[in-house]
Amino acid sequence: MKTLLAAVALAAAPVALATATLAEVAHEGPSVSIPADQITFVPSGVKTDVGELYAGPAYGNLAKGKHGTFIRMPAGFVSPVHTHTEDYFAVVIRGTGANGAPGAADVPLPQGSYWFQRGEEAHVTKCLSTEDCLFFIVQPGKFDYVPAK
Repeated sequence: MKTLLAAVALAAAPVALATATLAEVAHEGPSVSIPADQITFVPSGVKTDVGELYAGPAYGNLAKGKHGTFIRMPAGFVSPVHTHTEDYFAVVIRGTGANGAPGAADVPLPQGSYWFQRGEEAHVTKCLSTEDCLFFIVQPGKFDYVPAK
């Protein structure tokens, strides 16, 4: 009988764990669908002689906390060496970008490519293509742009 009770308890444990896990899920808000031509881009304040980066929020607030944001980068843009406090994840939507350590050879990242940038690590981000680049970044905290020392 003890063996049967133990087997039942072991079999029920994953169901109880899954139920507890599902009960703890926090949703971000309502589902949304935003056509590309309705994304509002605003100046980021990050500029070079080629132009300025523009940010188009998808969710969250890049100035206050976690967010998903489209970044429009002018063709030929090369950022100064900089860091961000938080890690971020990026996907190339349009154009060919590059992101790497200062002085490293560029690894061309065409449409559909991905990169991860560790926070507080100096790097350079570029738009290698002759057309503007569009990236989508996801960051667990607010966006900052800190010129490297």
